[in-house]
Amino acid sequence: MLVNHDHHHDHAHSRAHACQPLGDTVISVRNAAFGYGGHAAVHVDHLEIRAGEVVALLGANGSGKTTLMKGMLGLVDRLAGEVDLLGQPVDQLRERTPIGYLPQRQSAAGPIPVTVRELVRSGQLSRRHPFGLRRDDRAVGSVLDVVGLGDLGATRVDRLSGGQQRRALLARALVGGSRLVLLDEPFAGVDQANQEAIADSLDVLLHDGLTLVVVLHELGPLEPLVTRVVVMDGGRVRFDGALDDAPPQLLHMGHDHDPHGGPEPPHGLGLVR
Repeated sequence: MLVNHDHHHDHAHSRAHACQPLGDTVISVRNAAFGYGGHAAVHVDHLEIRAGEVVALLGANGSGKTTLMKGMLGLVDRLAGEVDLLGQPVDQLRERTPIGYLPQRQSAAGPIPVTVRELVRSGQLSRRHPFGLRRDDRAVGSVLDVVGLGDLGATRVDRLSGGQQRRALLARALVGGSRLVLLDEPFAGVDQANQEAIADSLDVLLHDGLTLVVVLHELGPLEPLVTRVVVMDGGRVRFDGALDDAPPQLLHMGHDHDPHGGPEPPHGLGLVR
């Protein structure tokens, strides 16, 4: 359950979450190849992410970060190997309520005007629930408070700034109580103030037990929260370990662009499909 906290982003807490004991494996990638149209763009021998980790996927432009994330979620072709999510093969996982996903180029403003609350609530409608579609207004209000948009629920999405729209999309991905969240460039096109707001929101949720995997252009405000970095280069993992152990030149390689990804549709699902 999401809880609203009075919180401020504090760099003195750098990587504090690394001290917490880790849980079970939530993502496992073994001898895998991911790509498009039968062509493998990313090869991963072994990658395992455990509950409670905050893993940053870093790398140069075109290094394969986005393709790796989509491969983990079953959103691109898997040409070899195995991927497990939450202990189940990704292609057999049917109930995906605990997983939130925010694509890189998802648009919040669609052709039909909606309010912030309606946008966030739509994340619940994409989740399967034993008692049908759940419209839990308390959960929506709670997650809006966490991302700092609690007073804008009745505002039309197209009247928000770009950074506020990104925060609304983050709330949409989180609204069902996701315990595993994958974010692709959450800071893309977002000003510094909204980057800090997103980082603060994630900090709150990490204290509640969230596992986070995030593709980043640069660590920025998330640096204090990151417990581990995976650096991609040429479609392969070149470094996997603690941030403090990563070669500095690997951490500043520029923005990733996925030439095959294409724009995400307005109001595209904030969840794995």
